[in-house]
Amino acid sequence: MAKETATLAGGCFWCTEAIFKHLMGVEKVTSGYAGGKMENPSYDKVSQGSTGHAEAIQVEFNPKIITYEKLLEVFFKLHDPTTLNQQDADVGTQYRSAIFYHDKKQKEVAEKVKNQMQPLYKNRVATEIVPLTHFYPAEEIHQDYYAKNPSSAYCQVVIDPKIKKLLTEFKESVKD
Repeated sequence: MAKETATLAGGCFWCTEAIFKHLMGVEKVTSGYAGGKMENPSYDKVSQGSTGHAEAIQVEFNPKIITYEKLLEVFFKLHDPTTLNQQDADVGTQYRSAIFYHDKKQKEVAEKVKNQMQPLYKNRVATEIVPLTHFYPAEEIHQDYYAKNPSSAYCQVVIDPKIKKLLTEFKESVKD
């Protein structure tokens, strides 16, 4: 079976990229932009909130090692899917929670997992499930941000706690 691709938006792409790179079966994670109308958006444009794009990641994975369903379970548990257009201090449509499905099967799995996750939250899950129209990789400075900047305040305050949660809740799925 060939590798598959998932496209997810759960706030700042630095956070989601760092989390998903730790999972067994994940072969590549690319930070970028999805869900908007502007072609070839830049970080500066997306950050202004006017492009319609969300900061997103594209995850290439081996479904024999990790399923799309497991990726979505990690996704839902490692960000707050109940806040509309916000993750922590990051506010705006570019930080929305979204699953950009690639085909009908992914859409069905995404809807199923979203429904399974709803009882875990007091508030309604706001994650949108929409077809992927295009994914634009972010500038090189945003790729592997956590690995390149582990001592930055943002990484230590925002990303490190998410990595710790991943290592605790999904230790069976984490690379050694």
